[in-house]
Amino acid sequence: MSFKKDLQLLFRPYYLINIFLSLSYLVSKRTPFICQYVFAEVECELNGRETEILFFLMIVIMMRTRKAGSVTMINYLSSSFVYTKVANLILWFYADVRMGILFAIIFILCGLILPEPTYQGPENVTYMRGATGLQDELQRDTKVIWLITFYTAWNPACVNFAPIFSQLSAEYALENFKFGKVDVGRYPDAAAKYHISDASTSKQLPTLILFKDGKEFERRPYADSKGKLVKFLFSLDNVKTAFDMNNIYKTCKNNPLKKKDKKATKAE
Repeated sequence: MSFKKDLQLLFRPYYLINIFLSLSYLVSKRTPFICQYVFAEVECELNGRETEILFFLMIVIMMRTRKAGSVTMINYLSSSFVYTKVANLILWFYADVRMGILFAIIFILCGLILPEPTYQGPENVTYMRGATGLQDELQRDTKVIWLITFYTAWNPACVNFAPIFSQLSAEYALENFKFGKVDVGRYPDAAAKYHISDASTSKQLPTLILFKDGKEFERRPYADSKGKLVKFLFSLDNVKTAFDMNNIYKTCKNNPLKKKDKKATKAE
């Protein structure tokens, strides 16, 4: 189902145009009639410098998409577009300054006119204001189980995980099983309290913590006995399995909050 959704998204203007820009130089160079018109060459082959740039681009894309936690085709494309377009910009300038300027203008206009589509589906998420706001929610009713995402707006892995977390909240949220988010970029006190690095090179973003009885019960990623961070791939299925969400949902569904608990929560 995820692959079918990705294919449908590919037909949106943002992805079509960015794929075209990302492949523009290679297609132009390898298509005879375009190559002869644009480059005025009889033999349309990539030279040594062009091959080096494209090879370097492939390495950068593989490293960056892996670092960003890309788990779907759309994630990989979104993470790689910037690098592929910059590489094409260099190649066009290398071939012809005029073509480089034209590509740069198109590059900038597309960025201004066509922003990347964001998740538009349902969600049931509470946004917390720092460590104090989170603590207040946890202590409001300790019978409520919370799954909290600690994130920053600028981290690619957090951006990739955002729609997955929204889908999870829409699927599993109950009165006694809730979902929340804390922006540790805006509220570093929360990062400090829960020992999450919010540095630009941090491997702890995003961090998911499950709270039971108002206390931390499980987290991903976590540190092993030697203090080394254990990597975690934030896919939909991995999160469901790691936090045993089906069983938590079943337990919470079969044990709803009593009327007194509901009234007390509303009164607070």
